[in-house]
Amino acid sequence: MSLVRVHNVTVRFDDRLILRDVFFKLLKGDRVGFIGRNGGGKTTLLRLILAEVGLGGDDPLVPEEGTVEVAPEIRVGYFSQFSELADEVSVRQVCENVFAPIRAVEAELDTLSATLSDPAITESAMEVGLARQADLLETMEQEGGWEYPTQIETVLSKLGFDETHRHLPLSSLSGGWRNRAALARILLENPDVLLLDEPTNFLDVAGVTWLEEWLGTFRGAFIVVSHDRAFLDRVVSRIVEIENYHLHEYAGDYSAYVREKQFRFKTLAKQFEHEEELLAYESEALDDRKEAAKDPSGALKRKLADVKKRAEPKPVDVVLSDIYAGLHVRENLLRVEDVAKSYNGRTLFRGVSFELHGHDRLAIVGANGSGKSTLLRVLTGEEPPDSGKVLWEGGIKHVSFNGILDGLDPKDTVTHAANISGMAFHAPQKQVKRFLEMLRFSEMDQKQRVGTLSGGQRARLALAQCLLSGAPVIILDEPTNHLDVPSIQVMERALGHFPGAVLMVSHDRFFLDKVATRLLVFENGEVNDSHGNWAAWEASKQGDRSD
Repeated sequence: MSLVRVHNVTVRFDDRLILRDVFFKLLKGDRVGFIGRNGGGKTTLLRLILAEVGLGGDDPLVPEEGTVEVAPEIRVGYFSQFSELADEVSVRQVCENVFAPIRAVEAELDTLSATLSDPAITESAMEVGLARQADLLETMEQEGGWEYPTQIETVLSKLGFDETHRHLPLSSLSGGWRNRAALARILLENPDVLLLDEPTNFLDVAGVTWLEEWLGTFRGAFIVVSHDRAFLDRVVSRIVEIENYHLHEYAGDYSAYVREKQFRFKTLAKQFEHEEELLAYESEALDDRKEAAKDPSGALKRKLADVKKRAEPKPVDVVLSDIYAGLHVRENLLRVEDVAKSYNGRTLFRGVSFELHGHDRLAIVGANGSGKSTLLRVLTGEEPPDSGKVLWEGGIKHVSFNGILDGLDPKDTVTHAANISGMAFHAPQKQVKRFLEMLRFSEMDQKQRVGTLSGGQRARLALAQCLLSGAPVIILDEPTNHLDVPSIQVMERALGHFPGAVLMVSHDRFFLDKVATRLLVFENGEVNDSHGNWAAWEASKQGDRSD
């Protein structure tokens, strides 16, 4: 039985094609991961489904062509990476409101209990009250009403809400914590179909791990839009890639998708190579025909000749090597000695000491609230340490990805914003253009104003400015949030060739495994320096537990 059916759907926004002739089915028990480029139509597909069940808001999305059907009586839950919860309620109230019918029964039981314990109650009123109490108790039993406080406690704890955060109004919380509150509500609602749009953003590794376990026990079907490849590997059984306005389906998890797509590309390449050979052969035949001379423009012959002489594009590695040829980075960059920091009497970290050297890829990892981002701000001088020293050797300069992202000028063009960055200012314009193309900015994209870019495009532009800045140290705080998978892959490749050092905070395990060479781990009130990536750290912990 199809819970959701998308049939021959086409969608445009302002005459710009988003989806064309799309077909998709969500069956009972399906675990589907949507991947694709930013702006490619992933969230658009979710909005089409939401509009069909009346959750499309004030401006529900309707396809230009085709139909979207949702099975009757199906409860759909939706988590958006942009929370829309009311400001005046607390996180605890958001969760308790999910169980409003049960809480009403609970309140009536409390009232009845007080009434039945009144010595002045009449016998007839006692009989009516006891009968009503029995009905209410049965309802509580059938609806699992005794368990909801434990469910709320578990969800809030696993999503990182301490006792203080639970009772604060949402208006006082950051966007990340509001998103967590929205996620808590959706999980407690336990719908038949769950639509999740980037649910791992703003979660730490422990929170992501718990969400993976929860989805593993979820009895309904779900669609998740995510750039977190390790998360997709653990929760989905089918990948749907949105590419060139169409859907391409792959059975299995993300790793299976990577292998299958490689095979698909090889097959297509062989087909294309065969077609090229036939086209070249046809060109030779045309040369012998008088009819070919009747082509006054010679356009066809030029097109065919181009097939023969087409040159391979420059590899990404060559583009990066050219850009970084003139950047020389010293060995010793940063020395941190016995640094400590507290807030409102609570110690976030103390005794933090380490050194940062050229080519280091140092990742700061740990639970939310442990002080990772605070440590970054202390290292960059945005906040002073309570004690200890932060020494940047010889006045070393660093560049902050998040600072550049926040400071992008919406009136600037992509080309100008990139060309005024450090090394780019002195590099040949053609070289910078190839660099931007490597970061997936087409020639048309490079002419766009920053204010018209998607969130993912803005993040890629900020990354370009970091990589072109000439600074020997790049600082990244959760850089993969809001990026699509291809953009993250480009970031990983570029950071791999960057001759300087990278200092980052991230919860993206796949990203950490591909980029990090050292970890600074916040755990159980201590900070440990560990060589290797996330997988090496996990393996070492498993080894410690087995000893």
